Amino acid sequence: MEQENTTRLFTFIIYSENVPGLLSQITAAFTRRQVNIESLNVCASSTPGAHKYTITCFCDEPMAKMLVTQIEKRIDVLQAHYFSDDDIFINETCLLKVSTPIMLEKKEVSKVIRFHGAHVVEVNPTYAIVEKTGITDDILHLYESLSRLDCVLQFVRSGRIAITKSFTEHLDEYLAEREKRRYEK
Repeated sequence: MEQENTTRLFTFIIYSENVPGLLSQITAAFTRRQVNIESLNVCASSTPGAHKYTITCFCDEPMAKMLVTQIEKRIDVLQAHYFSDDDIFINETCLLKVSTPIMLEKKEVSKVIRFHGAHVVEVNPTYAIVEKTGITDDILHLYESLSRLDCVLQFVRSGRIAITKSFTEHLDEYLAEREKRRYEK
């Protein structure tokens, strides 16, 4: 069965040792293939000594496979995988600064905030800060709804964070197998 070469959003989860300059090497793999990174999140992982990169981009599946292959060639990269949204649990956070005078004048602003499951984290006479955590589409719907009410002063959202839906962490399995092979020698 032939695979379809359609462009869609893939999430790459990459684990590496904490080495200066590795981020630029990883992003260079995307740049060299003219693939634009949509979001990037880097943090320490649950595995001691390993860092986790979560990168999203639009590409076709053959390109996603090629990117993983190229990234895993880096000596300090422990493991790299790509996923469709069906294979992972995703989340983002956004902050919106909305005009307090408009929010007080238009009762719909508060209704929209509550409807979307967002909450106000600070209010002063000039602005209110609204926070929302969820999937990308939910965050964008909140932003669009509030924008139609002409109350948004600023908007920012985080990069995607993701975990796999599998029972175990791929990296932990890989490191356990690597350790087992080391002792067998």
